[in-house]
Amino acid sequence: MQWIIFMLLLFISSMEMLMQNRWKKQASAGLLENCTGCVLCSEDNGCITCHHRLFLLIWRDGIRQYGMCVHTCPPGYFGVRGLEVNRCTKCRSPSCESCFSRDFCMKCKDKFYLHKGQCFRQCPPSTAAQPGTRECQETCMPGPWSQWSACTHEGRTCGCKWGVETRVREVLGAAQEEGAACPALLETRKCRMRKHCPGEKTEPKNKGKKRQKKPKTEPHVGT
Repeated sequence: MQWIIFMLLLFISSMEMLMQNRWKKQASAGLLENCTGCVLCSEDNGCITCHHRLFLLIWRDGIRQYGMCVHTCPPGYFGVRGLEVNRCTKCRSPSCESCFSRDFCMKCKDKFYLHKGQCFRQCPPSTAAQPGTRECQETCMPGPWSQWSACTHEGRTCGCKWGVETRVREVLGAAQEEGAACPALLETRKCRMRKHCPGEKTEPKNKGKKRQKKPKTEPHVGT
């Protein structure tokens, strides 16, 4: 009885080795369409193991799954290299076209905008859609304007006819990201200054001008 069991196990082991050798030969000979680049391939499930430089891409069709060896992962997947096998892993978001990791998207599909690794149909608050790059760019939320400053010209507040006054406002909340689209945070306008400073002596307008004497007219002597 033990001898029969031993022979049965030996037969099963031999059949498994035979099937593996058959799959390897079929993959190397290119007899199976889905076995290009495979080290180990199945007639029913395609590639099982790939060469070390290739990625194993697995997709499902109902309850069945198929494997294929590819040089680069297709859109919606990202490559993960491992010690035994390199795999194409699917991005979690269906709106993601290219991702760095399962939950961090780098490029979104059409009609979606990218913001901090996520894809949105409409950009979140405090961001603006950029059609060229299909990204949501951070925008500034400015506070109220300050009062206008004193009218000055080269540091002086008087002694000139015209000067400039300014007002400023700050960004509300935390510091914005680099490259954020901010509105103007400083404004200037022309203003009229006091021409004469307090305590300054003013010269009369006619100072320095010599008074012209009227020429004397001699009386006309009749002849």
